[in-house]
Amino acid sequence: MTLANTPSLHNETARAFLRDAIHGLTGARKSLPPKWLYDHAGSALFEEITGLPEYYPTRTEISILRAHAANLAGYISEGGALVELGSGASIKTRLLLDAGPHIAAYVPIDISAAFLHATADDLHTRYPHLAVHPTVGDFANPIALPAALHDLPKVGFFPGSTIGNLDPLDAIALLVRARAWPGIETFILGADLVKDPQVLIDAYDDKAGVTARFITNILTRMNAELGADFDVDRFDYIAEWNADAAQIQMSLMAQVDHHVSLGGQDIRFANQESIAVSQSRKYTMDSLENLADAAGWAVHEVVTDPETNFAVAVLKAQSPV
Repeated sequence: MTLANTPSLHNETARAFLRDAIHGLTGARKSLPPKWLYDHAGSALFEEITGLPEYYPTRTEISILRAHAANLAGYISEGGALVELGSGASIKTRLLLDAGPHIAAYVPIDISAAFLHATADDLHTRYPHLAVHPTVGDFANPIALPAALHDLPKVGFFPGSTIGNLDPLDAIALLVRARAWPGIETFILGADLVKDPQVLIDAYDDKAGVTARFITNILTRMNAELGADFDVDRFDYIAEWNADAAQIQMSLMAQVDHHVSLGGQDIRFANQESIAVSQSRKYTMDSLENLADAAGWAVHEVVTDPETNFAVAVLKAQSPV
């Protein structure tokens, strides 16, 4: 198979997906970037995960945002813009929008274009006074914000503990890029906190198997978009707690020796060989402050739930970029 004779690879997103997949699956330890989990099906599955009984982060963060919405929305200047990274269905954002009628613009940024624009259409209907600027982008890379909003004061929003999916250097780089946005004043960051490992494992390996389908969907997506021939039944989903790195590690493990064709490459899988797909790092108050400090921000305020399972941190720039 070549790029030239594969219709699905005639766009840059698919070509980038193929490059990442081949690079990750031919390395010494097989891996796939978690950003490719979020096609339309993957985004829908993740939204389903957020409602599962074992998955505490979403409902806990929502409870925090609901309790502190007016305070958090107050960090956005009159006539300012809220810029959200990895916006998904913008469910949590609506709490801030409801509490902040003074907010003039909202910039949802997401890698899944179809899901993003469907959400933006709904927001246009629900908030007719709000200028919604859906921006397709990968927050792991620099993102150009809409030129029309250049002079508006801005607050960044990165809820959902997605910061934990990034390794420390990438997390720092993301916060550094956000600090360079024109007019940026504040950054509101969601971070899951270290807790009982069994609670964490249950949250990422639910009884209904939705998380397993979410992670396995990346194989289905490669079949559909890249012309691969993965047999998803030959892989099991594994979630493990790594105490040294303070993170949950999610992978797909091959159950038999076999080969897969991808982009003209013959990729061999040994029995019990795994593909690292995603991770979710958990923070302490100290490690959260260290993260912010390394990126040139300072933790201005932190609000948590009563059990201290989850934190929403308000960051202020230490000095101009």
